[in-house]
Amino acid sequence: MDFQLTDDQRALRAGMRELLERSFPRARLRAVVDGDGERGAELDRALWRKLGAAGLFALRVPESAGGVGLGLPEAVLAFEEAGRALLPGPLVATELAAGLSGALAAGAVQGETVVTALDEGGVRTPVEHLACADAVLALGPTAVGLIPAAEVARAAEPIRSVDPATPLHRTAQNRARQDQAGPSRSGIAARLRREAALLTAAQQLGSASRTVELAVDHAKRRTQFGRPIGAFQAVQHLCAQMLVRAESSRSVVYAAAVTEDPGDIAAAKLLADEAAVRNARDCLQVHGGMGFTWEADVHLHLKRAWVRAGQWQCAAAAEEELAAGLVSTVETCL
Repeated sequence: MDFQLTDDQRALRAGMRELLERSFPRARLRAVVDGDGERGAELDRALWRKLGAAGLFALRVPESAGGVGLGLPEAVLAFEEAGRALLPGPLVATELAAGLSGALAAGAVQGETVVTALDEGGVRTPVEHLACADAVLALGPTAVGLIPAAEVARAAEPIRSVDPATPLHRTAQNRARQDQAGPSRSGIAARLRREAALLTAAQQLGSASRTVELAVDHAKRRTQFGRPIGAFQAVQHLCAQMLVRAESSRSVVYAAAVTEDPGDIAAAKLLADEAAVRNARDCLQVHGGMGFTWEADVHLHLKRAWVRAGQWQCAAAAEEELAAGLVSTVETCL
């Protein structure tokens, strides 16, 4: 099987990077991070609509429904670039909602509707960007519901987030509408969770790749004892290990996007989470004392990676999925 990107896929990735560099440069990221709590919780609606107009949320929507008509591999490439730029907002939930039916889903396709997610199928996780969302994608064990955000916000309370650009709320109510479950939709909740885990892994991959770039760039410019610190073997080893993690997770994430196998997606999420967190830590180490300052961007990648690692499929859940697959394989062979 050939996993090389096609010319169209390379063009999509390059276009997405160019769009984000132009529409969400570092100055805008710092404006979000350096603002007060209330300001940081707000989303740039104009940017969200621009992303919708560019087709980010419609990549997998059929052309007959006004979408682009591409597949999961193309969505992974786009979300990798979003992770690289630390683009804030409930991107994954809005992309998933765009593939559903109804007025709220139609708004998500165009970027007019901001959709966050409430996953109630396993361990309850906080809801991100609830205060600025228009709708909530509520996923129960089998049911799927797309409901107004105000219904969830009434029973939610804000909690402290380690990432200043990702406000979180906790809710105790079950909001997934059971009447939307049925024989024809019995597997949709599980499928959406798998796709969400993979798209989150793609964002982690983008962050892991970006921290490699930040570390190498700093190692070339920063001098110590009259030499760039990149000339020292200890720093070279750190950067090499970062690159290995990023590229290893890239191959698994890209493969999972093609196979869509639950085990492959679990492996992708597990490796991408590890790459994002450990690369950010090593990048901070390469930066030395400067890396611990608020002005440096390294801590932003680390904090976002921590938040994403707990979303959709945590390490324990991914490990359980992989273990179950191995047990099933062994039983089949016996």
